[in-house]
Amino acid sequence: MAQFLEERLPATISYGGSFSEDHAVNTVETVGGDEYRSLRHPFVRLSYDISYARNIAFVRDKVLNLYARANGMYRGFRVKDFKDFTTNAYILAPTALDQPMQLVTPGVYQLMRWYGSPTDPQAARRRLRKPVAGTVKIAFGGQVIPNDQVIIDYTAGIVRLPGLARSSITAITKAAQAVVTAPAHGFTVGQSVALFGVQGMTQINGRRAIVTRTTTNTLTLDLDSSSFSDYASGGQIQNLPLDGEQVTAGCEFDIPCRFNSDISTGFPGHGVLTSDGIQIIEIFNP
Repeated sequence: MAQFLEERLPATISYGGSFSEDHAVNTVETVGGDEYRSLRHPFVRLSYDISYARNIAFVRDKVLNLYARANGMYRGFRVKDFKDFTTNAYILAPTALDQPMQLVTPGVYQLMRWYGSPTDPQAARRRLRKPVAGTVKIAFGGQVIPNDQVIIDYTAGIVRLPGLARSSITAITKAAQAVVTAPAHGFTVGQSVALFGVQGMTQINGRRAIVTRTTTNTLTLDLDSSSFSDYASGGQIQNLPLDGEQVTAGCEFDIPCRFNSDISTGFPGHGVLTSDGIQIIEIFNP
């Protein structure tokens, strides 16, 4: 049976209590008073200590029921952290340019939330294992990619790119919407493509554009080439990111958590049930 329940701790619950964020830092102090610090890993861990005082039906149905189905501390569940739930400045609407994704294997990326520079190997970060369904946005080289061109796993935060499609270029027009001749190319309207290796019209190299019209041998791109140099020869056009082209994403996300304590309840008054000191902790491998 699955060790994770794909459901969110009810958002209507008032957390009260407190929260903490831990960093895996080891600190050693020498007899001379010098301090040495090491970072075991760069991942932030969230924990909550929450309390409830609600009507009996609410606490039973929304808290105790989840605790029972989770087998106490065994199964995980989603938690919305109201102070940090999007990739854009903690609470703003996500955009496709928010965060660089982390390459897992060629064509496979992990959604990320960076709290420092992505180029810093010790920067605080989160692997976004539980993005909110329907909120993920992807971009290659700064251009938004339609979601039907990638595969998004909302239970693991993994984005898979399609297989490589590439075609040789034999001509490019100078126009408000460039027409690229690439015999038997196989691309379709709405796809995002990038060009490289073009001679003459070198300004188009490294550019990415959406295909707006196709024939068997041509593609019309949403790219103004009217001021570019004349096309001379060569070049390739492909769907996947070019070498060095940044792959970014944005989304809303939940924190995968589990209960980290037993639950005790009380009856302070008629029809009211309290549950104090419930500890919830983030899990890294849901």
